[in-house]
Amino acid sequence: MSEAPARATEARGSTPPRPNAVVAVLAFAGIVVSLMQTLVIPIVPELPRLLDASPSNAIWAVTATLLAAAVATPVAGRLGDMFGKRRLLLVSLGLLVAGSVVAALSDSLIPMIAGRVMQGLAAAVVPLGISIMRDELPAERLTGSTALMSASLGVGGALGLPSAALIADNFDWHVLFWTSAALGAVAIALVLAFVPESKVRTGGRFDLVGSLGMAVGLVSLLLAVSKGGDWGWTSGTVLGLLATAVVVLLAWGAYELRTAQPLVDLRTTARRQVLFTNLASVAFGFSMFAMSLVLPQLLQLPSATGYGLGKSMLAVGLVMAPQGLVMMAMAPLSAAISRARGPKITLMAGALIVAAGYGLNMLLMSEVWHLVLVSCVIGAGVGFAYGAMPALIMGAVPASETAAANSLNTLMRSIGTSVASAVAGVVLAQMTTTFGTSVLPSENGFRTVMAIGAGAALLAFGLAVFLPRHRPAHAAASATADEAEPARAVTAKP
Repeated sequence: MSEAPARATEARGSTPPRPNAVVAVLAFAGIVVSLMQTLVIPIVPELPRLLDASPSNAIWAVTATLLAAAVATPVAGRLGDMFGKRRLLLVSLGLLVAGSVVAALSDSLIPMIAGRVMQGLAAAVVPLGISIMRDELPAERLTGSTALMSASLGVGGALGLPSAALIADNFDWHVLFWTSAALGAVAIALVLAFVPESKVRTGGRFDLVGSLGMAVGLVSLLLAVSKGGDWGWTSGTVLGLLATAVVVLLAWGAYELRTAQPLVDLRTTARRQVLFTNLASVAFGFSMFAMSLVLPQLLQLPSATGYGLGKSMLAVGLVMAPQGLVMMAMAPLSAAISRARGPKITLMAGALIVAAGYGLNMLLMSEVWHLVLVSCVIGAGVGFAYGAMPALIMGAVPASETAAANSLNTLMRSIGTSVASAVAGVVLAQMTTTFGTSVLPSENGFRTVMAIGAGAALLAFGLAVFLPRHRPAHAAASATADEAEPARAVTAKP
């Protein structure tokens, strides 16, 4: 862990931040980034034709974003702690705008992949935003505001799907990326106008070796997981990537424990509250994404199958949209429960609600309103859990490591979603039925994925049981004050 002293970066006489404006702007930035992640979904089936590429190559426009996000999130978090969280937030949004412009100008595969990589590098916006809130907001506003910021991921994804489908159906597909660029530019202007630079910086030396090691390990792991279905799980390429990931990540961990200023402080990460929150995040990321894979397919499969509903991509987006709104509506309730009973209880409640939603989905999947209900129930549970996770992380790490710790937690969720995609793909590829000349996932295949999603949510519940018990408010406040006292001493102006 860096021993470099934290130092204040605000100029003398700077205007105090306006909490409502800060929260609104950061939540908007989070929504813009999550919109980017769903932007390309409506045109994925058309990408081979649009980019004059084979289907196996065209899918790199999606895979490249996943890989870039996995690498960028922990790196941007660490740089934010060192040099200023607002500065890295602006850099991330700038990469989003630049990548959107490159993709909007592309008509072939290589520039499209380049643009999508740059968009993926913006994935750290949400953890950086949560960390800025810890630095700038009054303590009584923090829990509710971070819950709202976490919910922005779901809101952006839910609203992005119908919006992107509507644009793709009625305009040239390049408009999708011009829209992303415009929204990113608005977010940059709002951050410049309303969000102050974080007060706490660690300075120090950036761990270049550690960042390269993590990048190689994560890319090898996620590439094997995301492409295993296409390349074959027992192929030499996939097995080689998995072996590389294990060897590199083990060596990376040994290096991080020895270096004075690591990219990720593994000793902090090993604290019980941080460790079990991150493990629960993997399970939750898996559980949430299982629904995102099942519901759209059920809605779009032909109604003649007996279980498909034969709807368009726009209808899919409209069915999924209420989920994001429910997530945002749950943010104040999640914060209230966390303040009263502790974020551990909120996380456990969210896990049980998600598991109940999947159980409901196994019984109700034959009408559109069934799927709307299910997505809202699962969205409520995810809203509870996503509001609790930042509170658990920030309650266990010093202010100087907030961005790095939140970014690692976000990465854990991303790993969960990647594994969910791979597992669901295997299940649905194995459990099929013949419809005319086509082979489609069977109804039992979808139910199996739902059961696995429920199991992942229950696993998250079980992991949350091991989190430390909630401390009374006065004790927590006292501990926070004791922790903050050294930082005040070194950040005081001479």
